Amino acid sequence: MGTLNLLYQRQYAINDAIKIQIPTVGQVVDQEDEYYSVVGALTAMPIDMMVQLDDAGIDFTTINDYDLFLMMFAGLKEQDTKLVFGELDLTRFQMMVNQKNGMVVLRDEEKDITIDRAIHGQIAATLRKIHHIEKNRRKPANKEAKDYMMERARIKMKRNKNRKRDSQLESMIVALVNTEQFKYNFETVRNMTIYQFNESVRQVIKKIDYDNRMRGVYAGTISAKDLSQDDLNWMVHK
Repeated sequence: MGTLNLLYQRQYAINDAIKIQIPTVGQVVDQEDEYYSVVGALTAMPIDMMVQLDDAGIDFTTINDYDLFLMMFAGLKEQDTKLVFGELDLTRFQMMVNQKNGMVVLRDEEKDITIDRAIHGQIAATLRKIHHIEKNRRKPANKEAKDYMMERARIKMKRNKNRKRDSQLESMIVALVNTEQFKYNFETVRNMTIYQFNESVRQVIKKIDYDNRMRGVYAGTISAKDLSQDDLNWMVHK
């Protein structure tokens, strides 16, 4: 997905039938909880849901992200997915077995649309690219490490259970609008796509880091010879 060009796109076609939407910042702000809930369900790794899986009697180290997606699909069908899938109607999909390879897939028989493991992988990879979500591949080395991870995850979940969540997107908008490197205001930022905004956040952070390093070089507190070429060029985009 590294070469995927999404900068000027409003949608990305997985295939002829399935297209991932790239909504505007304004659209996301207006439906933030619902939108990120859908994105989270489509990009979740078993380690992200270890507590919920454990409560269901499932060892998170024994299933993969596609298995998890299939488990969560019934709940996903009940959500508003238009900002992610456009007019694709997930309620039409049923779980069935592909008779050719024995794999469990999701099918809309009437429209002849299939979501299998490969298609889900492309959907998740596209959304991770749009939102800078890293694929969490961590696995505990042994039972003691797994028990510790589970304990910490349960503590974190309990701590956050009754905590009112502030809008992360609104916080980022406020921060950027009040940053000299960002040329949009509270109104114009709404028209950016969420991908353009996320890329801008990353680039502004990189520019600020670069400016701070250069001040250190000029002040003599940082040696230029210890910096990489990437450190010396804030326009390098990765």
